[in-house]
Amino acid sequence: MGFEFLDTANLADSEITLWLEGIKPIEERGGVPSYSFSICDAASGDRMGHLSFRVGHNDNLYYPGNIGYSVEPPYRGGHYAEKACRLAFRLARRHGMESVIVTCDPDNAASRKACEHLGAELLEIADIPAGHYLRSAATPQKCIYLIQL
Repeated sequence: MGFEFLDTANLADSEITLWLEGIKPIEERGGVPSYSFSICDAASGDRMGHLSFRVGHNDNLYYPGNIGYSVEPPYRGGHYAEKACRLAFRLARRHGMESVIVTCDPDNAASRKACEHLGAELLEIADIPAGHYLRSAATPQKCIYLIQL
């Protein structure tokens, strides 16, 4: 039986909603199915940021992780990345996942704090291999966090 994308209509809490933007049966670089969401204010519907969720585990996901997010500058400081991740965890559990990897740049204090608030375990600060699409002069390393669901 093949992969089945799940209903995402209930990925919301009292503050935010994850609004489905798109799906990819196989994400190019990750090699797994993925969902793409806007993080939206539950009351106004205003777009506050973005979250991507890559389903499953493989070697390609170690540096980018299962979940990637960004929060627009006017909304930073409201713990929206953390809240959006908690909603994505619901979807991960429904896909049978027991853990997810979330990564961030070592100098991104806000993302590191979000991972800590989520109860993540810092596995390592890893050097991104030369030639990997995420590696650049500005981003030679990633903090690799594991979150048990």
